[in-house]
Amino acid sequence: MLIKVCGLRDPDNIGQVTAMAAIDLIGLIFYAPSPRYVDSAETVAKVSSLTNKGVVGVFVNETPEEVVRKCALYRLGYIQLHGNETVAYLISLRKMVPANILFIKAFSIRTTEDLNLTSGYEGLCEYFLFDTPTSGYGGSGHSFDWSILQNYNGTTPFLLSGGIGTDSVGALTNFSHRLWAGVDLNSRFETAPGLKNVPLISEFVKQIKKHQL
Repeated sequence: MLIKVCGLRDPDNIGQVTAMAAIDLIGLIFYAPSPRYVDSAETVAKVSSLTNKGVVGVFVNETPEEVVRKCALYRLGYIQLHGNETVAYLISLRKMVPANILFIKAFSIRTTEDLNLTSGYEGLCEYFLFDTPTSGYGGSGHSFDWSILQNYNGTTPFLLSGGIGTDSVGALTNFSHRLWAGVDLNSRFETAPGLKNVPLISEFVKQIKKHQL
């Protein structure tokens, strides 16, 4: 199972998290209103030197030109679209970035009907990300009803997000879906916005391995 830690910002903290073998992906948020917004030369230097982790750039209704610029600057391996980006936008953007960059499209899930929104994006993304509806585009610390996802009949693997913490291991153990690819960790593993609690992440990883999710 993929483990993604999102909302990192501090270079030293990034170093601590990426030193953990079990972490597969780290997410950098390029959405200015977010308290986890990344925009520093120090972070650029730290992230662009990473070779052992996949780096995900999280964008919200950003211009394609700025996404392309950030991809080059931070040497991103993934683009996560967390806003209201259309299918046409995604098709156009895929033509503008290197072919080896993978795409994640986030969807806010409140009801079964919300899953219908994914259909037009099939074949355009390597992963979907299912999150809790929030006006702040993620990082709410609240989970949604994961049982809704049993009605997901698409073909694209997905990451589970929204309010996952160390106390979620039991619920994760009971959750199952053939296309469930991993989890996205954010606000419930922080000591402050953008600053991750490494011992807490370590405890989560230990529990996940114990239950062999």
